[in-house]
Amino acid sequence: MDALILSRIQFALNISFHILFPVISIALSWYLVFFRYMWGKTGKQGWLVAYQFWVKVFAITFAVGVVSGVTMSFQFGTNWPIFMEKAGNIAGPLLGYEVLTAFFLEAGFLGIMLFGRERVSQRLHLIAACIVAIGTLISAFWILALNSWLQTPAGYSIDANGVFHVENWLEVIFNPSFPYRFTHMILASVLTASFLVVGLSAWQVIKRCATEATGLIMKTGLSFAAVVIVVQIFVGDAHGLNTLEHQPAKLAAIEAIWHTEKPAALNLFAYPDEKTQSNKFDISVPHLGSLILTHDWDGEIKGMDQFDYHPPVAPVFYAFRVMVAVGVLMLLTSWFGWYRYRKSGWNPNKLPRWVLYLFSGMTFSGWVATLAGWYVTEIGRQPFLVYGLLRTSDSVTQAVPADHVGLTLVFYFLLYGAMLLSYIAVLKHLAEHHHTEPSKQ
Repeated sequence: MDALILSRIQFALNISFHILFPVISIALSWYLVFFRYMWGKTGKQGWLVAYQFWVKVFAITFAVGVVSGVTMSFQFGTNWPIFMEKAGNIAGPLLGYEVLTAFFLEAGFLGIMLFGRERVSQRLHLIAACIVAIGTLISAFWILALNSWLQTPAGYSIDANGVFHVENWLEVIFNPSFPYRFTHMILASVLTASFLVVGLSAWQVIKRCATEATGLIMKTGLSFAAVVIVVQIFVGDAHGLNTLEHQPAKLAAIEAIWHTEKPAALNLFAYPDEKTQSNKFDISVPHLGSLILTHDWDGEIKGMDQFDYHPPVAPVFYAFRVMVAVGVLMLLTSWFGWYRYRKSGWNPNKLPRWVLYLFSGMTFSGWVATLAGWYVTEIGRQPFLVYGLLRTSDSVTQAVPADHVGLTLVFYFLLYGAMLLSYIAVLKHLAEHHHTEPSKQ
Protein backbone atom coordinates (compact mmCIF):
# COMPACT_ATOMS: atom_id res chain seq x y z
CA MET A 1 0.00 0.00 0.00
CA ASP A 2 1.22 3.50 -0.80
CA ALA A 3 1.55 6.43 1.60
CA LEU A 4 -1.92 7.73 0.73
CA ILE A 5 -3.76 4.56 1.73
CA LEU A 6 -1.60 4.02 4.82
CA SER A 7 -2.04 7.64 5.92
CA ARG A 8 -5.80 7.38 5.50
CA ILE A 9 -5.91 4.16 7.53
CA GLN A 10 -3.70 5.69 10.20
CA PHE A 11 -5.85 8.80 10.54
CA ALA A 12 -9.02 6.68 10.53
CA LEU A 13 -7.59 4.54 13.33
CA ASN A 14 -6.60 7.58 15.33
CA ILE A 15 -9.90 9.41 15.00
CA SER A 16 -11.87 6.19 15.59
CA PHE A 17 -10.07 5.72 18.89
CA HIS A 18 -10.24 9.38 19.87
CA ILE A 19 -13.96 9.86 19.21
CA LEU A 20 -14.85 7.07 21.66
CA PHE A 21 -13.98 9.31 24.59
CA PRO A 22 -15.44 12.73 23.74
CA VAL A 23 -18.71 11.03 22.79
CA ILE A 24 -18.86 9.86 26.43
CA SER A 25 -17.44 12.90 28.20
CA ILE A 26 -19.64 15.52 26.50
CA ALA A 27 -22.86 14.15 27.98
CA LEU A 28 -21.34 12.50 31.05
CA SER A 29 -20.26 15.93 32.28
CA TRP A 30 -23.92 16.98 32.31
CA TYR A 31 -24.85 13.78 34.14
CA LEU A 32 -22.38 14.87 36.81
CA VAL A 33 -24.02 18.29 37.01
CA PHE A 34 -27.38 16.55 37.46
CA PHE A 35 -26.06 14.18 40.14
CA ARG A 36 -24.37 17.04 41.98
CA TYR A 37 -27.47 19.23 41.80
CA MET A 38 -29.77 16.44 43.02
CA TRP A 39 -27.52 15.73 45.98
CA GLY A 40 -27.56 19.39 46.99
CA LYS A 41 -31.32 19.61 46.52
CA THR A 42 -32.44 16.35 48.17
CA GLY A 43 -29.54 15.50 50.47
CA LYS A 44 -29.84 11.83 49.45
CA GLN A 45 -26.57 9.98 49.88
CA GLY A 46 -27.22 8.02 46.68
CA TRP A 47 -26.77 11.10 44.50
CA LEU A 48 -23.43 11.88 46.14
CA VAL A 49 -22.28 8.31 45.64
CA ALA A 50 -23.30 8.55 41.99
CA TYR A 51 -21.26 11.73 41.61
CA GLN A 52 -18.23 10.24 43.37
CA PHE A 53 -18.16 7.23 41.09
CA TRP A 54 -18.87 8.89 37.76
CA VAL A 55 -16.53 11.83 38.26
CA LYS A 56 -13.70 9.25 38.34
CA VAL A 57 -14.96 7.73 35.10
CA PHE A 58 -15.19 11.19 33.57
CA ALA A 59 -11.63 12.08 34.60
CA ILE A 60 -10.21 8.90 33.05
CA THR A 61 -12.26 9.39 29.89
CA PHE A 62 -11.20 13.02 29.58
CA ALA A 63 -7.52 12.15 30.03
CA VAL A 64 -7.50 9.44 27.35
CA GLY A 65 -9.42 11.72 24.98
CA VAL A 66 -6.86 14.50 25.41
CA VAL A 67 -3.91 12.20 24.76
CA SER A 68 -5.40 10.73 21.60
CA GLY A 69 -6.52 14.17 20.41
CA VAL A 70 -2.99 15.56 20.62
CA THR A 71 -1.67 12.65 18.57
CA MET A 72 -4.35 13.26 15.95
CA SER A 73 -3.34 16.92 15.68
CA PHE A 74 0.26 15.92 14.99
CA GLN A 75 -0.87 13.92 11.98
CA PHE A 76 -2.09 17.07 10.25
CA GLY A 77 1.54 18.15 10.07
CA THR A 78 3.23 14.80 9.48
CA ASN A 79 0.82 13.07 7.10
CA TRP A 80 -1.33 15.88 5.68
CA PRO A 81 0.86 19.00 5.39
CA ILE A 82 -0.61 20.00 2.03
CA PHE A 83 -4.08 20.09 3.58
CA MET A 84 -2.80 22.47 6.26
CA GLU A 85 -0.97 24.51 3.63
CA LYS A 86 -4.15 24.91 1.59
CA ALA A 87 -6.84 25.04 4.30
CA GLY A 88 -4.79 26.03 7.33
CA ASN A 89 -6.22 29.55 7.36
CA ILE A 90 -9.54 27.99 8.32
CA ALA A 91 -8.61 24.75 10.07
CA GLY A 92 -5.86 26.28 12.22
CA PRO A 93 -7.94 28.98 13.94
CA LEU A 94 -10.89 26.65 14.55
CA LEU A 95 -8.62 24.08 16.22
CA GLY A 96 -6.96 26.89 18.16
CA TYR A 97 -10.28 28.27 19.36
CA GLU A 98 -11.15 24.83 20.73
CA VAL A 99 -7.99 24.75 22.84
CA LEU A 100 -8.25 28.36 24.03
CA THR A 101 -11.95 28.42 24.87
CA ALA A 102 -12.70 24.85 25.92
CA PHE A 103 -9.68 22.79 26.95
CA PHE A 104 -8.48 25.18 29.66
CA LEU A 105 -11.99 25.42 31.09
CA GLU A 106 -12.29 21.66 31.32
CA ALA A 107 -8.78 20.99 32.59
CA GLY A 108 -8.80 23.87 35.06
CA PHE A 109 -12.11 23.21 36.78
CA LEU A 110 -11.91 19.40 36.64
CA GLY A 111 -9.48 19.60 39.56
CA ILE A 112 -12.15 21.31 41.66
CA MET A 113 -14.66 18.64 40.70
CA LEU A 114 -12.27 15.86 41.71
CA PHE A 115 -10.63 17.27 44.83
CA GLY A 116 -12.52 20.39 45.87
CA ARG A 117 -15.80 19.11 47.27
CA GLU A 118 -14.62 19.54 50.86
CA ARG A 119 -12.30 22.49 50.15
CA VAL A 120 -14.68 24.94 48.46
CA SER A 121 -18.29 25.90 49.06
CA GLN A 122 -21.00 23.62 47.76
CA ARG A 123 -22.17 26.35 45.38
CA LEU A 124 -18.68 26.82 43.92
CA HIS A 125 -18.31 23.07 43.53
CA LEU A 126 -21.56 22.91 41.53
CA ILE A 127 -20.46 25.91 39.45
CA ALA A 128 -17.18 24.13 38.66
CA ALA A 129 -19.13 21.10 37.43
CA CYS A 130 -21.26 23.37 35.22
CA ILE A 131 -18.20 25.10 33.77
CA VAL A 132 -16.60 21.77 32.86
CA ALA A 133 -19.84 20.64 31.21
CA ILE A 134 -20.08 23.90 29.26
CA GLY A 135 -16.44 23.43 28.23
CA THR A 136 -17.24 20.04 26.68
CA LEU A 137 -20.01 21.64 24.60
CA ILE A 138 -17.72 24.45 23.46
CA SER A 139 -15.08 21.89 22.48
CA ALA A 140 -17.61 19.94 20.44
CA PHE A 141 -18.82 23.19 18.89
CA TRP A 142 -15.44 24.12 17.39
CA ILE A 143 -14.46 20.62 16.28
CA LEU A 144 -17.80 20.03 14.59
CA ALA A 145 -17.70 23.48 13.02
CA LEU A 146 -14.45 22.47 11.31
CA ASN A 147 -15.68 19.03 10.33
CA SER A 148 -18.93 20.46 8.98
CA TRP A 149 -17.03 23.05 6.97
CA LEU A 150 -15.03 20.25 5.34
CA GLN A 151 -18.34 18.66 4.37
CA THR A 152 -20.20 21.81 3.27
CA PRO A 153 -17.64 24.61 2.81
CA ALA A 154 -18.90 28.21 2.94
CA GLY A 155 -17.63 31.71 3.61
CA TYR A 156 -14.30 31.24 1.80
CA SER A 157 -12.36 32.29 -1.27
CA ILE A 158 -9.52 30.49 -3.06
CA ASP A 159 -6.51 32.30 -4.46
CA ALA A 160 -4.45 31.41 -7.54
CA ASN A 161 -2.31 28.98 -5.50
CA GLY A 162 -5.33 27.04 -4.27
CA VAL A 163 -5.11 28.45 -0.74
CA PHE A 164 -8.38 28.99 1.15
CA HIS A 165 -9.03 32.37 2.74
CA VAL A 166 -11.82 33.37 5.12
CA GLU A 167 -14.35 35.82 3.72
CA ASN A 168 -16.96 35.49 6.46
CA TRP A 169 -16.28 33.69 9.73
CA LEU A 170 -19.97 33.35 10.57
CA GLU A 171 -20.57 31.54 7.28
CA VAL A 172 -17.52 29.34 7.88
CA ILE A 173 -18.64 28.34 11.38
CA PHE A 174 -22.39 28.15 10.76
CA ASN A 175 -22.04 26.39 7.41
CA PRO A 176 -25.07 24.59 5.93
CA SER A 177 -24.56 21.24 7.68
CA PHE A 178 -23.24 22.47 11.06
CA PRO A 179 -26.56 22.82 12.96
CA TYR A 180 -27.62 19.31 11.99
CA ARG A 181 -24.23 17.71 12.59
CA PHE A 182 -23.73 19.42 15.95
CA THR A 183 -27.18 18.50 17.25
CA HIS A 184 -26.86 14.94 15.96
CA MET A 185 -23.51 14.50 17.72
CA ILE A 186 -24.66 15.95 21.04
CA LEU A 187 -27.67 13.64 21.09
CA ALA A 188 -25.39 10.72 20.17
CA SER A 189 -23.26 11.61 23.18
CA VAL A 190 -26.30 11.61 25.47
CA LEU A 191 -27.28 8.17 24.22
CA THR A 192 -23.73 6.85 24.54
CA ALA A 193 -23.39 8.10 28.11
CA SER A 194 -26.89 6.92 29.01
CA PHE A 195 -26.30 3.33 27.97
CA LEU A 196 -22.89 3.42 29.64
CA VAL A 197 -24.34 4.41 33.02
CA VAL A 198 -27.22 1.94 32.67
CA GLY A 199 -24.91 -0.88 31.55
CA LEU A 200 -22.38 -0.44 34.36
CA SER A 201 -25.20 -0.12 36.90
CA ALA A 202 -26.69 -3.39 35.66
CA TRP A 203 -23.26 -5.01 35.91
CA GLN A 204 -23.04 -3.93 39.54
CA VAL A 205 -26.37 -5.60 40.27
CA ILE A 206 -25.26 -8.78 38.48
CA LYS A 207 -22.01 -8.87 40.48
CA ARG A 208 -23.86 -8.08 43.73
CA CYS A 209 -21.83 -4.93 44.35
CA ALA A 210 -24.57 -2.35 43.85
CA THR A 211 -24.56 0.79 45.97
CA GLU A 212 -27.33 3.11 47.07
CA ALA A 213 -26.67 5.01 43.85
CA THR A 214 -27.19 2.13 41.43
CA GLY A 215 -30.97 2.32 41.26
CA LEU A 216 -30.99 6.11 40.89
CA ILE A 217 -28.40 6.01 38.12
CA MET A 218 -30.19 3.28 36.20
CA LYS A 219 -33.50 5.15 36.33
CA THR A 220 -31.84 8.38 35.19
CA GLY A 221 -30.01 6.73 32.30
CA LEU A 222 -33.04 4.84 31.02
CA SER A 223 -35.24 7.94 31.24
CA PHE A 224 -32.82 10.11 29.28
CA ALA A 225 -32.23 7.39 26.69
CA ALA A 226 -35.95 6.74 26.15
CA VAL A 227 -36.60 10.42 25.40
CA VAL A 228 -33.44 11.32 23.50
CA ILE A 229 -33.57 8.37 21.08
CA VAL A 230 -36.91 9.66 19.77
CA VAL A 231 -35.52 13.15 19.30
CA GLN A 232 -32.47 11.68 17.56
CA ILE A 233 -34.68 9.98 14.98
CA PHE A 234 -36.20 13.31 13.94
CA VAL A 235 -32.83 15.08 13.95
CA GLY A 236 -31.36 12.28 11.85
CA ASP A 237 -34.19 12.70 9.35
CA ALA A 238 -33.50 16.45 9.10
CA HIS A 239 -29.80 15.73 8.70
CA GLY A 240 -30.64 13.37 5.84
CA LEU A 241 -32.61 16.06 4.04
CA ASN A 242 -29.64 18.42 4.44
CA THR A 243 -27.33 15.76 2.99
CA LEU A 244 -29.66 15.28 0.03
CA GLU A 245 -29.40 19.00 -0.69
CA HIS A 246 -25.67 19.53 -0.24
CA GLN A 247 -24.08 16.09 -0.73
CA PRO A 248 -26.41 14.10 -3.01
CA ALA A 249 -23.62 11.74 -4.09
CA LYS A 250 -23.10 10.71 -0.49
CA LEU A 251 -26.81 10.04 -0.05
CA ALA A 252 -26.88 7.96 -3.22
CA ALA A 253 -24.03 5.87 -1.82
CA ILE A 254 -25.77 5.50 1.54
CA GLU A 255 -28.78 4.00 -0.21
CA ALA A 256 -26.79 2.25 -2.98
CA ILE A 257 -28.80 4.00 -5.71
CA TRP A 258 -26.76 3.57 -8.89
CA HIS A 259 -29.23 5.04 -11.35
CA THR A 260 -31.77 7.79 -10.84
CA GLU A 261 -35.04 6.46 -9.45
CA LYS A 262 -38.46 8.06 -9.33
CA PRO A 263 -39.96 6.81 -7.13
CA ALA A 264 -37.04 5.28 -5.24
CA ALA A 265 -37.24 2.06 -3.27
CA LEU A 266 -35.60 1.73 0.13
CA ASN A 267 -32.86 -0.90 0.09
CA LEU A 268 -33.09 -2.57 3.46
CA PHE A 269 -30.20 -4.83 2.60
CA ALA A 270 -28.12 -5.53 -0.48
CA TYR A 271 -24.68 -6.40 -1.75
CA PRO A 272 -23.52 -3.31 -3.71
CA ASP A 273 -21.35 -4.34 -6.68
CA GLU A 274 -19.15 -1.47 -7.87
CA LYS A 275 -18.05 -3.34 -11.00
CA THR A 276 -21.53 -3.87 -12.38
CA GLN A 277 -23.00 -0.80 -10.65
CA SER A 278 -25.88 -2.84 -9.33
CA ASN A 279 -27.13 -4.42 -6.13
CA LYS A 280 -27.23 -8.15 -5.58
CA PHE A 281 -29.42 -10.01 -3.12
CA ASP A 282 -31.28 -6.80 -2.43
CA ILE A 283 -34.30 -6.58 -0.18
CA SER A 284 -36.16 -3.35 -0.88
CA VAL A 285 -39.49 -1.65 -0.23
CA PRO A 286 -40.99 0.28 -3.18
CA HIS A 287 -41.60 4.04 -2.71
CA LEU A 288 -40.25 3.98 0.85
CA GLY A 289 -36.89 5.44 -0.17
CA SER A 290 -38.59 8.45 -1.75
CA LEU A 291 -40.86 8.92 1.26
CA ILE A 292 -38.02 8.83 3.81
CA LEU A 293 -35.40 10.68 1.80
CA THR A 294 -37.53 13.37 0.17
CA HIS A 295 -40.80 13.22 2.17
CA ASP A 296 -42.54 12.68 -1.15
CA TRP A 297 -44.14 9.34 -2.08
CA ASP A 298 -42.91 9.73 -5.67
CA GLY A 299 -39.76 11.79 -4.96
CA GLU A 300 -36.74 11.50 -7.24
CA ILE A 301 -33.33 10.38 -5.97
CA LYS A 302 -30.37 10.93 -8.26
CA GLY A 303 -28.22 7.89 -8.91
CA MET A 304 -24.45 7.80 -8.67
CA ASP A 305 -24.20 7.73 -12.46
CA GLN A 306 -25.24 11.41 -12.40
CA PHE A 307 -22.09 12.52 -10.59
CA ASP A 308 -18.49 12.81 -11.71
CA TYR A 309 -17.40 11.32 -8.40
CA HIS A 310 -18.92 9.38 -5.56
CA PRO A 311 -17.57 7.66 -2.43
CA PRO A 312 -16.93 3.92 -2.17
CA VAL A 313 -20.40 2.48 -1.82
CA ALA A 314 -20.10 -0.69 0.26
CA PRO A 315 -18.56 0.76 3.46
CA VAL A 316 -20.95 3.72 3.47
CA PHE A 317 -23.97 1.53 2.73
CA TYR A 318 -23.19 -1.02 5.46
CA ALA A 319 -22.04 1.49 8.08
CA PHE A 320 -25.28 3.42 7.77
CA ARG A 321 -27.31 0.27 8.35
CA VAL A 322 -25.24 -0.65 11.38
CA MET A 323 -25.92 2.80 12.82
CA VAL A 324 -29.66 2.52 12.18
CA ALA A 325 -29.83 -1.02 13.55
CA VAL A 326 -28.12 -0.02 16.79
CA GLY A 327 -30.41 3.01 17.02
CA VAL A 328 -33.48 0.79 16.74
CA LEU A 329 -32.03 -1.52 19.39
CA MET A 330 -31.48 1.50 21.64
CA LEU A 331 -35.09 2.55 21.15
CA LEU A 332 -36.46 -0.88 22.01
CA THR A 333 -34.10 -1.42 24.94
CA SER A 334 -34.71 1.97 26.54
CA TRP A 335 -38.48 1.84 26.24
CA PHE A 336 -38.83 -1.79 27.25
CA GLY A 337 -36.23 -1.38 30.00
CA TRP A 338 -37.93 1.69 31.44
CA TYR A 339 -41.26 -0.14 31.48
CA ARG A 340 -39.82 -3.23 33.21
CA TYR A 341 -37.87 -1.12 35.68
CA ARG A 342 -40.96 0.88 36.60
CA LYS A 343 -42.91 -2.37 36.96
CA SER A 344 -40.28 -3.59 39.42
CA GLY A 345 -40.89 -0.55 41.62
CA TRP A 346 -37.58 1.06 40.54
CA ASN A 347 -35.73 -1.66 42.40
CA PRO A 348 -32.85 -2.99 40.26
CA ASN A 349 -32.60 -6.14 42.36
CA LYS A 350 -36.11 -7.13 41.25
CA LEU A 351 -35.30 -6.96 37.54
CA PRO A 352 -35.06 -10.33 35.76
CA ARG A 353 -31.48 -11.40 35.30
CA TRP A 354 -31.81 -11.50 31.51
CA VAL A 355 -32.90 -7.85 31.52
CA LEU A 356 -29.80 -6.94 33.52
CA TYR A 357 -27.64 -8.79 31.01
CA LEU A 358 -29.42 -6.95 28.20
CA PHE A 359 -28.57 -3.62 29.82
CA SER A 360 -25.00 -4.73 30.41
CA GLY A 361 -24.65 -5.90 26.81
CA MET A 362 -25.71 -2.44 25.62
CA THR A 363 -23.04 -0.68 27.69
CA PHE A 364 -20.90 0.31 24.71
CA SER A 365 -23.63 0.30 22.06
CA GLY A 366 -23.19 4.06 21.70
CA TRP A 367 -19.62 3.48 20.55
CA VAL A 368 -20.80 1.17 17.78
CA ALA A 369 -23.45 3.61 16.54
CA THR A 370 -21.09 6.59 16.75
CA LEU A 371 -18.30 4.88 14.84
CA ALA A 372 -20.70 3.65 12.17
CA GLY A 373 -22.16 7.15 11.76
CA TRP A 374 -18.71 8.70 11.67
CA TYR A 375 -17.63 6.31 8.91
CA VAL A 376 -20.69 7.27 6.90
CA THR A 377 -19.77 10.92 7.29
CA GLU A 378 -16.05 10.66 6.56
CA ILE A 379 -15.96 7.92 3.92
CA GLY A 380 -19.01 9.50 2.31
CA ARG A 381 -17.00 12.70 1.76
CA GLN A 382 -14.44 10.93 -0.42
CA PRO A 383 -12.62 11.48 -2.69
CA PHE A 384 -12.34 14.93 -1.09
CA LEU A 385 -10.96 16.39 2.12
CA VAL A 386 -12.74 19.67 1.46
CA TYR A 387 -15.89 18.51 -0.29
CA GLY A 388 -15.82 19.24 -4.01
CA LEU A 389 -12.71 21.44 -3.73
CA LEU A 390 -9.63 19.65 -2.37
CA ARG A 391 -9.00 15.99 -3.12
CA THR A 392 -7.63 13.67 -0.46
CA SER A 393 -5.00 12.33 -2.87
CA ASP A 394 -3.69 15.89 -3.38
CA SER A 395 -3.33 16.53 0.36
CA VAL A 396 -1.12 13.70 1.57
CA THR A 397 2.57 14.11 2.34
CA GLN A 398 5.16 13.23 -0.27
CA ALA A 399 8.05 13.47 2.18
CA VAL A 400 7.34 10.49 4.45
CA PRO A 401 8.01 7.05 2.91
CA ALA A 402 5.18 4.53 2.95
CA ASP A 403 7.12 2.07 5.11
CA HIS A 404 7.52 4.75 7.81
CA VAL A 405 3.79 5.41 7.78
CA GLY A 406 3.14 1.67 7.94
CA LEU A 407 5.49 1.26 10.92
CA THR A 408 3.79 3.99 12.92
CA LEU A 409 0.41 2.55 11.94
CA VAL A 410 1.33 -0.76 13.56
CA PHE A 411 2.56 1.08 16.63
CA TYR A 412 -0.68 3.08 16.89
CA PHE A 413 -2.76 -0.07 16.47
CA LEU A 414 -0.97 -1.90 19.29
CA LEU A 415 -0.95 1.13 21.58
CA TYR A 416 -4.61 1.99 21.05
CA GLY A 417 -5.65 -1.62 21.44
CA ALA A 418 -3.86 -1.83 24.78
CA MET A 419 -5.29 1.52 25.93
CA LEU A 420 -8.84 0.53 24.97
CA LEU A 421 -8.64 -2.78 26.81
CA SER A 422 -7.12 -1.02 29.82
CA TYR A 423 -9.88 1.59 29.82
CA ILE A 424 -12.63 -1.04 29.78
CA ALA A 425 -10.83 -3.03 32.48
CA VAL A 426 -10.58 0.07 34.69
CA LEU A 427 -14.30 0.78 34.30
CA LYS A 428 -15.08 -2.82 35.23
CA HIS A 429 -12.81 -2.63 38.27
CA LEU A 430 -14.31 0.67 39.42
CA ALA A 431 -17.84 -0.69 39.04
CA GLU A 432 -17.05 -3.79 41.08
CA HIS A 433 -14.95 -2.14 43.78
CA HIS A 434 -16.43 1.31 44.28
CA HIS A 435 -16.57 2.19 47.95
CA THR A 436 -18.66 5.08 49.12
CA GLU A 437 -17.26 7.91 51.18
CA PRO A 438 -19.09 9.46 54.12
CA SER A 439 -20.76 12.76 53.39
CA LYS A 440 -19.27 15.75 55.18
CA GLN A 441 -21.69 18.61 55.39
